Amino acid sequence: MTVMSIAGFDPSGGAGVLNDIKTFQALNVYGTAVITALTAQNVKRLDDIIPVNSEFIEKQIDTVLEEENILYVKTGMLYSSDIIKTVASKIKEYQLKIVVDPVMVAGSGGLLSKKDMVNSLKKYLLPLAKLTTPNIFEAEILSGLEIKDESDAVKAALKIGEYCNVVVTGGHLEGNDVFYDGHINVLRGELVESQNTHGSGCTYSAAATAYLYKSFNLEEALIKAGDFTRKSIRQGFNGTLNQFWKFKECTNIKNHDL
Repeated sequence: MTVMSIAGFDPSGGAGVLNDIKTFQALNVYGTAVITALTAQNVKRLDDIIPVNSEFIEKQIDTVLEEENILYVKTGMLYSSDIIKTVASKIKEYQLKIVVDPVMVAGSGGLLSKKDMVNSLKKYLLPLAKLTTPNIFEAEILSGLEIKDESDAVKAALKIGEYCNVVVTGGHLEGNDVFYDGHINVLRGELVESQNTHGSGCTYSAAATAYLYKSFNLEEALIKAGDFTRKSIRQGFNGTLNQFWKFKECTNIKNHDL
C-alpha cells in the first residue's frame, strides 16, 4: 500500500512532506516523498525557500517509481511553473492519479510560489487531477472570484470545476466544505477552536489521497479526510507519529452527516 507526496520540506514538521508522511502512516498507507523545495520556516513565520532543480525532481520521481508500484500521488508546494510542468509530465508518463493541494501561501503568511505558478497550474496540472483541494484564499486565486461566504465558494468551485473535481475547504467557511464533481454538494462540518492549524491543509489532502487509494469514492474520501483533519487539529501537532496513532480510528466513520 504505497502512495507518493510531491511537495516542499517544512523543517518544523507541521506541513509539507513530513506532515504527509505522518498522515499516510496514521492511515496505514506507506508514503514515499519527492522534495520540491527546502524551506526555513516554523509555525509562525517563513524565512526562506530554496527550490529544488527540476531535473533532480524528475530524477527523484523516476528512481522511486523504478521500484514502487504507485498509483495515487498528492502534490503540495510546487513553487514554480517549471516544476509544475516537470511534475505534470511525469504524471502523464506514469499515468498517475493525483490530488492537487494548490499550496501558494504558508499558514504564517509567507508566499510559497512564484507569480507565474497559477496559470501553469491551471494549464498543465489541474486538467490531470482527480481532485484539487484549495482553501478559500487559494480558491480566490484559482477562480478569480472573491469569496466572502458559502455562496461565493460555490461560484468559485464551479469555476475551478472547469478543470477538475474540486473541494473548497471550509476552515474559513464555518467548517463546511464545498465539493463539486459535476454537481455541488456542501459537506457539513464544524470549526475547531485551536491554534494547531499549521499544515491542516496538507493533512486534509494527504488523508483524502490515502482514502482514495483505499477505494473510497470522492465524497466518502473527503468526509473521512475532514473528520481526520478535525481530530488532528484537536490533538495538535508535535511532530511525532504517536500523536497521529491516537486518532487513527477516524478511518471507521459510518455517519456521513458531520
